[in-house]
Amino acid sequence: MFRVGSINIENALLLAPMEDVTDASFRIVCKELGADVVYTEFVNSEGLVRGSEKTHKKLRLLADERPAGIQIYGSAEESMINAARIAEEENPEIIDINAGCWVKNVVGCGAGAGLLKDPEFMQKMIGNVVKAVKIPVTVKTRIGWDSKSINILEVAKRLEDVGVAALTIHCRTRADAHRAVPDWTWIPKVKKVVSIPVALNGGVMEAADAVRAFKETGADAVMIARGAIGNPWIFRDVKELMTKGGISEPVNEEIRIKACLKHVKLAIGIKGERRAVIEHRKFYTGYLKGMRNVSPIRAKLMTLYTYDEVEGVLMEYLEELRIKN
Repeated sequence: MFRVGSINIENALLLAPMEDVTDASFRIVCKELGADVVYTEFVNSEGLVRGSEKTHKKLRLLADERPAGIQIYGSAEESMINAARIAEEENPEIIDINAGCWVKNVVGCGAGAGLLKDPEFMQKMIGNVVKAVKIPVTVKTRIGWDSKSINILEVAKRLEDVGVAALTIHCRTRADAHRAVPDWTWIPKVKKVVSIPVALNGGVMEAADAVRAFKETGADAVMIARGAIGNPWIFRDVKELMTKGGISEPVNEEIRIKACLKHVKLAIGIKGERRAVIEHRKFYTGYLKGMRNVSPIRAKLMTLYTYDEVEGVLMEYLEELRIKN
């Protein structure tokens, strides 16, 4: 059971925080299709403390996406405490701390998975963040820095001891990045040493993967990241597989194209047309994946700036697909 603050959900499905992906429009799309809890893009604690408007905008949550978590990252204790307090003003259900990002510029300053190199400091810093806010604090991390320094059992116990409300474990090391097959066997091992909820992350690319993750590991929740890009239906499909044993409405080309347009329109309502259309370009590959003769269509979409242009190109392409069918 995923019990965190006011959240109490069995077999919870979580949308992972992803930089340049999990903006408000994508979070709402996933929420409408069955995600139980969604998370913001990760937010730089230093940027928040310095008063960066661009950074602060990432904190804003809309009513349609709750319950939601704000994820922050950093390695300076004072900045993390102050950033958590700033995030708390947006009244999220969860404040999550990123202790798993593997990219060089994040770990290079001791943040993200870099925290795994010093579990004692990690425990102290996060414990002080927990004390600084009233909202539940959770942590997303990895099983270790590399295969020779897997320390997730120690880290998990340390974090529980300082009041962390739940853990999400990406079942790879920092050195693995996204390359290796995730080792899900660490989830039941962690659950034996802590009593707080444990969510599994890593390797969930299809609905069947999430179902298997719940059954094989006993995870309290499954957090889905890349598997949701271009396929937000994954949340709905997981729930149907678990409750009905099958998927009631397989996603076809028409559903994908119309969902893509709906997503653009939703983003426009939040960001304004030009910005929304430009930023939506990153989603076309996912929504149109596997469709026939799609390369020139995708290339054309990357040059457009208005919703009407995008709609015209996609609906014309859909009509071509119908004729060929």
